[in-house]
Formats: sequence, C-alpha cells, structure tokens
Amino acid sequence: MLHRIGLLTLIALFSLPLALAADQVTLKNGDRLTGTVVKGDGTTLVLHTDALGDVTIQFAAIQDIKTDQELHITVKNGKTIVGPVTTSDGKIEVATKTAGTVEAVPADVTLIRNDAEQTAYEKSLHPGLRHGWTGGADVGFSIARGNSETENLALAFDAAHTSLNDKLTLYANVLDTKNDLSTPTTVASLEQGGLRYDRNFDSRMFVFVAGDFMSNALQFLDLRQVYSGGFGFHAIKSDKTTLDLLAGVNYTHETYSNGTEVVPVTTPPTFVSYGVTNRYVALTLGDELTHKLGKSTNVTQNLYFYPNLQQTGNYRATFNLGTVTKISKWLGWQNQFGAIYVSNPPTGAKSDDIIITTGLNVTFSH
Repeated sequence: MLHRIGLLTLIALFSLPLALAADQVTLKNGDRLTGTVVKGDGTTLVLHTDALGDVTIQFAAIQDIKTDQELHITVKNGKTIVGPVTTSDGKIEVATKTAGTVEAVPADVTLIRNDAEQTAYEKSLHPGLRHGWTGGADVGFSIARGNSETENLALAFDAAHTSLNDKLTLYANVLDTKNDLSTPTTVASLEQGGLRYDRNFDSRMFVFVAGDFMSNALQFLDLRQVYSGGFGFHAIKSDKTTLDLLAGVNYTHETYSNGTEVVPVTTPPTFVSYGVTNRYVALTLGDELTHKLGKSTNVTQNLYFYPNLQQTGNYRATFNLGTVTKISKWLGWQNQFGAIYVSNPPTGAKSDDIIITTGLNVTFSH
C-alpha cells in the first residue's frame, strides 16, 4: 500500500511541472484563460486551449499575459525578441537569454509566434523546389450540335514558387475550336506557355529573366520564342493589391508557315504557300496587377508591349483581364478576356485576336 502511494506521489510530482507549464491570459473583465499562445499580430492574439481549441482574443481586451514558453516578438523596426513573456504597467516584457529583460509597447508589436509557428514561417521563406507551390487550373468546354457542329476547349494552368527573395512562375494555356459541320476545319488553335524567374535585390526592385512560347494557327504562326531579361519595380505591394512594372529587352525568334499569299502577276491570280522566319531584338515593357475584390473574388490584369528595335514601327502587344470567384476553398468560377495584337501579320491574317473564356478554376498549394 505504501509502495502504491509512493508511486502515485512520484507521478504527481513529475506531472506537476507539466500542468503548470501553460500560458495564461487575463482579460480586463477578470476572466482568465489558460493554454498555449500560438500567434498574434499586435491586434489579436490566438490562444490554443484544451476545451475550446483556438481562441482569438482582441489585444485591447487583455490585461495581463504570462507565458512559460518562449515567444518570438517582432516589433515595427523589424527586430525580433525571443523569450518568455510577461506584461507589466501596460508593457510587454521579454526575458531574453542574451540581453536580459527587453520591454516593448503593445502598439509597436507587429507579430507574435511560438516556436512551432516561427519554424513553419522560416521554412516558408526558403522552401525547397518541391514545396511551396501555389496555383490553379482553368477548364472551359462547349459543344453544339444541329445547325452547327462545333467543339470548343479552353485550358489554362499557372503555378508559382515563392520564397523570401525570389519567385518562379510557370504558365500554359490552350484554346482549340473545331467546326465539323461539313468539311472539318480548325476555327481557332492557340497554344501558349512559359516561365519567369524574379529575384529581389531590395524591397522594391527586382530583376527577371523569362522565356515565352506561342503557336497561333489562325495567324499561321508555327512558333514564337521570346527570351527576355530586365528590371521590375513593386509599385504597390499590400495584402489586397500588388502592382509590378517591368522594363527590359528580349530576343524574338518566330516562324510563320503553311499560309498563303497572292501572286498578282498570274492570270488569274494564284495562291502559293510560303514560310517566313523573323529574328529581332525588342523591348519588353509591361505591368502586372492583382487585386482582392471583396472576400471571394480575385482580379488579375497584365499588359505587355514589345516594340521592335530593328524594324521601328513594328510591335506586338498582349492584354489579359481575368477574375476568379471562390465557390469553395479549392473551386472557383473564372472569366478571362485576352487580346493579342501584331502590327505586321502575314498576308491573309488579321492583326488582332480577341479571346474570351469562362469556366471552372481549381486551386492548389503544396
């Protein structure tokens, strides 16, 4: 019996520090919450409790905080203070290992993280190439039968790998429309794809390199390859809106073939096939905008202008405007408007193409 009492006492003594090792938050109304401080932003504090799970508390309602765990406190000047936290006289006191007790005014606190949150944050700043990807895929399809027999398929994909100092972006899209009513013909066939790498060298400026590829059957374009490099400027960078301005140079290699042109010297005029390859240096000028419209809709817009430096007066331009409205966490409805303009298209082709698509959007993160 004595042996059993001694064993229970020993277990209780070892369990006592674990029971006491908890964070406490006392509210101004006298309520006291016990748990584990997870994170905060100077306005709110998230406390994990056994009974209620994560509880979000307004900082203005807090009277005192006392933690047994170390917290990472980031203040407005960018400095991070690490240690157990207590409050005294309206100030936050952090018991650091190297500098002793350091005080901070709650109004100056921008971020609060426990060790687990800080580790996850630091890992997100430098993710491996296999991790840290976000993006989405769009799909739209239509079919008509009766007086017309058309099929239309629109697919798009984009993915971005973002770390603290750089960003890798991939994209691809396909538009294919066919008319099978009499003689099967391709009404539209457009394929685009590319990648871009951005590297920040301060909070506003970055450099970029990119490769873009396009095929457009209606303009008799077999393949256009554009290799760009230049500088970018983060004109707006907030939680709701980002606006980047781009300026650089590019080398363009494009091949047109399988088209037709008129030979007027024959009677009657005849049509012959031709092939044209263009190689030239051009400027790359553009802007990229993203904006959160309300809680569920994202708006994206980009405009690129490519004036030919070797044949002045010739240029290309592209414009895209799109929206994605969330239906669920991973599913949304997308609408896209695009315009492609070429100042010197081959004979028989128009200088501009307008593309409007709508359909479902599936987002992902890894």
